Amino acid sequence: MTTLAGTRHLVRLILRRDRFLLPLWVLLLSVLPMTYAASFFDLFPTAAQRAAYAAGTARNPSIVALLGPLYGESVGALAAQRGGFLLVIVGLASLLTVIRHTRTEEEAGRRELLGATVLGRYAGLTAALLVTYLADLLLGLLTAAGLASTGLPAAGSYAYGFAVALTGVVFATIGGLAAQLTETAGGARGIGIAVLAAAFALRMVGDTAANDWPSWLSPLGWAPRVRPYAGERWWVLVLPLVVSALVAAVAYPVSVRRDLGAGLLPARLGRPTAGPALAGPFGLAWRLHRGQILWWSVGFGLLGLILGGAAKAAGRSVEGNPQLEEIMARIGGATGLADAYLGATLSLAGLAAAGYGVQAALRMRAEEVAGRTEPLLATETHRSTWLLSHAAFALLGPAVVLAATGLATGLTYGLSVHDVPAELPRMLGAALAQVPAAWVLAGFAVLLFGLLPRLAPVAWGVLAVCVLLGQLGAVLKLSQWLLDVSPFTHTPQTLGPGWSATPLWTLTALALALSALGLASFHRRDVPTT
Repeated sequence: MTTLAGTRHLVRLILRRDRFLLPLWVLLLSVLPMTYAASFFDLFPTAAQRAAYAAGTARNPSIVALLGPLYGESVGALAAQRGGFLLVIVGLASLLTVIRHTRTEEEAGRRELLGATVLGRYAGLTAALLVTYLADLLLGLLTAAGLASTGLPAAGSYAYGFAVALTGVVFATIGGLAAQLTETAGGARGIGIAVLAAAFALRMVGDTAANDWPSWLSPLGWAPRVRPYAGERWWVLVLPLVVSALVAAVAYPVSVRRDLGAGLLPARLGRPTAGPALAGPFGLAWRLHRGQILWWSVGFGLLGLILGGAAKAAGRSVEGNPQLEEIMARIGGATGLADAYLGATLSLAGLAAAGYGVQAALRMRAEEVAGRTEPLLATETHRSTWLLSHAAFALLGPAVVLAATGLATGLTYGLSVHDVPAELPRMLGAALAQVPAAWVLAGFAVLLFGLLPRLAPVAWGVLAVCVLLGQLGAVLKLSQWLLDVSPFTHTPQTLGPGWSATPLWTLTALALALSALGLASFHRRDVPTT
C-alpha cells in the first residue's frame, strides 16, 4: 500500500460533504472584486476624480492599514486595493476548510474508522489540501475572469486572481500544519487564526511605515506587491509557493509520527474538579463561548479604531462627485459624507457580527453531532435550559462585539473632529442599531437547528445573501422587494435625521419568535438526529 492510497476516495468524500459550502464561498468571494471594479467605473469616470479619491481616501493611513497599499490611480489599481481585505477572508476560509477535514475528523473519531481501511499515511492531509488548493485556484480564475469582463487589462486581472489564490494556498497549508499540533479542532483553529492575525498585523505595520519590510514577512503582504494593473511583478508569486512547500514539508512528517488523536504540542491539563463557573448549562456554555467573544471583541475594536480614523478623510474625498455623494448618502445616511461613510461601514460591521451569532448558534449542532449533547440531556438538564444557554450567547455576542466597534469608532472619530463626548455615544448607538438585524440571522440559525438540524449550515448561506445584497444592492439599484429580504435593509441609519426605532423593535420581535420556534421544534425531535 502506498502512502497516498485512498486519496482519490477521500477527495470525493470531501467534495460530497462540502457540495454546498465550498461553492458558496468560492462564488461569493469571486464576485466581489468584479463589483468593486464596476462601481469604480461608474463612480469615477475621469482620471481627475480617481486622483482626487486616491489622494483623499485610498492613501489615507487608516485605509491603507485596513486594505493595503495603493499602486497607481487606475480603476484596476483602486479595485485591487478595495479587495485587500478579501485576502484575509480567503485565508480564513482556506485554513478552516483544511482543519475541518483533518483535525475535526480525527477528533470526531471518523479518521480512525477510515484508517482501518486501505488508506495511506498521507491520504487524509493530502485530500484536504488538494480540495482546498483546487477551490482556491478556481476562486482565482473566476476572480480574474470577472475583473477582465469589466474591461480591465487581462494581465492585471490574472495577476490579482493568482495572488488571491496563492494567498489561500499558503493559509490552507498553515491550517494543515496547525491540525497536527493540537489534540482539538478548536486548538488548531486558534493557532491558524492567530497566525492569520499576526500576518495581518505585520502587513498593517509595514504598509503604514516608512519602510515596508514587515509587509514582506507577511503572506498577506505579498499579493498587493504583485502590483496588479501597475506593472505586474510576477516573481512575487513565487514566495507563497515556496512558503507553502516549506510548511508542507514540516506538516507531512509530523502527521505520521504522532499518535492518532494526539497532537505535537502536549495537552494542557485542567483542574481536577470543576469550579463554580462551570455549574450548570450556562456555566458550560460560557466556558465554550468566552474565548470567541473575547477575540471577536478585540478584533472588532481594532477595526473600529481604523474605521473611525478614516472617516474624516473619507468625507472629504468625495466632495464634488455627485454620483458618489448620491450612492453614499443612500447607503449610509444623510447628515454629511463622513456620517454616510460611518453608517455604511458600521452596516458592514453588523453583517460581520451576524456571523458570530450564526457561529454561536451552530455550536449547538456541533455539540450534538459530536455526541456530547445526548449524555448531558440524560441528566437533570432540561432541553430548554441547554438550548437557551447557547442561544443566549448567540444573541449576546453580536451586541458585545458591535459595542466594541462603536466605542472604538467613536473614540478615534471623536478625536479627529475634537468632540469625543458627542461622537462616542453617537457611534455606539449607530453600532448597536445593527444588533437586531444580526439577531434575526442568529434566530434563524436556532430555528434551523431545532427544526431541520441537518440543514443548519444553510444559515451561512442566508448570511451570504445578506452580504451580497448589502454590497451590490445600492450600486446596482436592485428592486426594493429584493433588498427587503435582508433584515439589515430595515435597520434605520441613526446617524441621519428623523429615524424611527420601530424597525428595531420589529426585528427584535422577529428574532425572538424565530428562536422560540426553534426551541419548540427542538422539544419534538430526537437527539441526536441522523
